[in-house]
Amino acid sequence: MTELYYQTIGELAPKLQRKELSPVELTEAVLKRTEALNPKLNAYLTILEKEALQQARQAEQEIFSGHWRGPLHGIPIAVKDLFHTDGVKTTAGSAILRDFTPQENATVVQRLLDAGIVLTGKLNMHEFAFGVTNENPHFGDAHNPWDTNRITGGSSGGSAAAVAAGLSVASLGTDTGGSIRTPSSLCGVVGLKPTFGRVSKHGVVPLSWSLDHVGPIARSVEDVAILLEAIAGHDMKDPTSKKREIGSYRNALASGTRGLRAGVVRNYYIGAEPDVENNFREAIKSLETAGLHVSEVEIPELDAALFAEMIMISAEASAYHHESLAASPTAFGADVRILLEAGELISAVQYIKAQQARRLIQEGFRRVFDQFDVLLAPSVPLTATPIGVRQLQTGGMPIDVTMAFVQFAAPANLAGLPSLSVPTGLSAEGLPTGMQIIGKPFGEETVLRVGVEYEAMSPLQEKHPLG
Repeated sequence: MTELYYQTIGELAPKLQRKELSPVELTEAVLKRTEALNPKLNAYLTILEKEALQQARQAEQEIFSGHWRGPLHGIPIAVKDLFHTDGVKTTAGSAILRDFTPQENATVVQRLLDAGIVLTGKLNMHEFAFGVTNENPHFGDAHNPWDTNRITGGSSGGSAAAVAAGLSVASLGTDTGGSIRTPSSLCGVVGLKPTFGRVSKHGVVPLSWSLDHVGPIARSVEDVAILLEAIAGHDMKDPTSKKREIGSYRNALASGTRGLRAGVVRNYYIGAEPDVENNFREAIKSLETAGLHVSEVEIPELDAALFAEMIMISAEASAYHHESLAASPTAFGADVRILLEAGELISAVQYIKAQQARRLIQEGFRRVFDQFDVLLAPSVPLTATPIGVRQLQTGGMPIDVTMAFVQFAAPANLAGLPSLSVPTGLSAEGLPTGMQIIGKPFGEETVLRVGVEYEAMSPLQEKHPLG
């Protein structure tokens, strides 16, 4: 029998509803797992043991008296430490906000609490979400549970590691240049970057206002669908939030993929490691047997994606941190400080050219989506690298680690498209690989349908790190 801390929301919710399992018993199992493994993984920055057990007892009372709120009621969940949490420190992985305690919850946190979750704590992240490794000079690095000498990926690395290792049933992350999909792929879990504007960003410490997305990280596609239903929807407090109908994402999973058309983006996987590409190719074959029509496509405009992404992130992040950088430059970690200082040097001409490239990328996607329902690509070109590595070799060429991990993820951020990362198996070294499924704007249902269809055939099913 699968240990409680490794079961999914879809498995746990019926047991909680039928009173076969107590929220207190479940929360204690997750907290015990956290106590045992967090010293090794450093996934949590703040553990709310007392508060979580109190919330679990309240959930138990409500459920046992017949007031079950839904599938998230009594589920222990921790969130990335840039979501405002009322009365709980929100550091954004930084020294500058080390003692910051908000007086309200981020909209998405409040929606999860309203759905009845048990909040177990705040999770490690790359400082101010500005990085891909989750190596953090202020709070220590997050460690990948499949190999603790390797990175989790970032910036939502603590979230992915906690979910993968059973320290949280699910989590929330943010994605500006792959910060949900990269750690999900490297840690062997499922992560969704929804359409820009689908989920509120109110109460979330920003990195880049025009590229930031909030989304769920979980152990199954079904769990991601459950979480998305809870957090999606218009929010008057977020000016980028869209007034769009919330889909019945969980119900859509049963629709299958027969007849859907998928494009494999040829210029996405140039430079991918052999194991990453091989697992991706096998995933495509599995989907074809399930009735998905697959053919290759090229989007030439994507060649400008890395330029546009890095210019926009750096410029917008530098604008947000300008005063802090001027007043206390040494309060930032060296890697983040260098990026912010570089952002200060970006000209208006460069920023406008990046916006023009972004528009061309959006048009390129629009053109191919006239032919396809979804697009498929590796989530990242590599498996998790050793902690401390700064330069890599891909396709025989040297590349900075940040550029390597951002290159496959950036286009979906620039276009604001939904993108789901699902595990595709393990490399020869026993490290997870992933595939991203990219959909049309507000096409989360279709993306999730393809994801759940593949998940049933994934070689990573029922495999967990750390025993």
